[in-house]
Amino acid sequence: MARSNESSKAAGTSRRDFLKASTVAASAAVSGALDINRSVFAAGSDKLRVGMIGCGGRNTGAAAQALTADSGARLVAMCDIFMDRVKAKRNMLKEQQKGQVVVDDDHCFAGFDGYKHVIEASDVVVIANAAKFHPLHTMTAIKAGKHVFVEKPHGIDPAGVKLLQRAAELAKQKKLCLVSGLHSRYHAGYAETVQRIQDGAIGDVIAIEENFLRGPYGVIDRKPGLSEVEWQCSTQYHFRWLSGDDVPQSLVHNMDRASWVLRNEVPIKCHGLGGRSSMTEPIYGDVFDHHSVVYEMADGVRIYALCRTTTGCHNDSSSTVLGSKGKASVTGSRIWGENKWEWNGRCNPYQIEHDVLFAAIRSGEPVNNGRYMTRSTMTTVMGQISCYTGEEITWKRINNSDFYYPPRPEDCHDGMEPPVKTGAHGSYPVPKPGFTRLLEA
Repeated sequence: MARSNESSKAAGTSRRDFLKASTVAASAAVSGALDINRSVFAAGSDKLRVGMIGCGGRNTGAAAQALTADSGARLVAMCDIFMDRVKAKRNMLKEQQKGQVVVDDDHCFAGFDGYKHVIEASDVVVIANAAKFHPLHTMTAIKAGKHVFVEKPHGIDPAGVKLLQRAAELAKQKKLCLVSGLHSRYHAGYAETVQRIQDGAIGDVIAIEENFLRGPYGVIDRKPGLSEVEWQCSTQYHFRWLSGDDVPQSLVHNMDRASWVLRNEVPIKCHGLGGRSSMTEPIYGDVFDHHSVVYEMADGVRIYALCRTTTGCHNDSSSTVLGSKGKASVTGSRIWGENKWEWNGRCNPYQIEHDVLFAAIRSGEPVNNGRYMTRSTMTTVMGQISCYTGEEITWKRINNSDFYYPPRPEDCHDGMEPPVKTGAHGSYPVPKPGFTRLLEA
């Protein structure tokens, strides 16, 4: 294949090449200068048919960015668990992206199987729904010969991440694009910082501190008339079987940046702590409200990763690399110490990832983020399970496991019974570190 885009044009590629590629892709998308005659889509048309799987806030933003990236892109199909959400977001996008939203009522789909119809109608599929379904929906789209943008995380359990790995390999074979929502790899300032760290600007990396501390994901009241499974789907970030909890959901960005700094090395093992301290009401579902994970690399470097979703506390989102000659903030694009430096540019990586995707489709030179998207996701799954069980988890063990949070994604259907229900005290049961066991021995 012509281009893998491993580590934002690869960790070993120069920052000059990365910045040049990002700028060219963005400029081409904005100006409409891409030669659309090089490829023909949608049965002889120069239009690219885009479909949305999931109509929450994140995928609405992703769809708008996809349409902005290519003047020939047309949104043609949408699906979500809830039809009212589909139609509301269709109206919103029609206002934002004049003339590029052509979704009729027959291409608005609701329910667990709606993704099949969206894939059938599209050339490019934008996926940002409950993370449980990301691997299945990606694989289905790739099998159907469609290009894919899929949000993080790229699975919530070992079985899901392995399915996404197979989808990435199939995309390579079929010369299809697969772009990840791990947007840090498309941020020019982050890329410059990572390259300087790897060039020795802070000396040897000693340790990395990763923080994603904030209040809970959006908390909504339960609408009258919703079944239990519909309620859980409407607030999916608060249920493990749908979201995988906060280490995969939030720290995946941080761990992807840490992996990038360390030239895409993987941890040999980790141990984690987690639980619920205050967010215990039923509206918060069955997820933990705080996690801490320590990852150990083969060379002894440790990554200290923390995330929290409680109110009234100190908030922080940061990636800090400590070296023998200084320290660096990847998210701040800044270095302190012997080689003081700061990046002062501007960059919208959310837009650039779509600019790169559509430029690759038009050029016939596929982009595939499969390696880092699955590696970073598996790292967070490893940490999450350590927090749930209290066990030390090795990289070998997590990759040898086929564990999944039931039910299997392909077995989910409209009217199904939810896999978790409230207990005697009205709250949903949560894992008990030291007692809960999830992986095979």
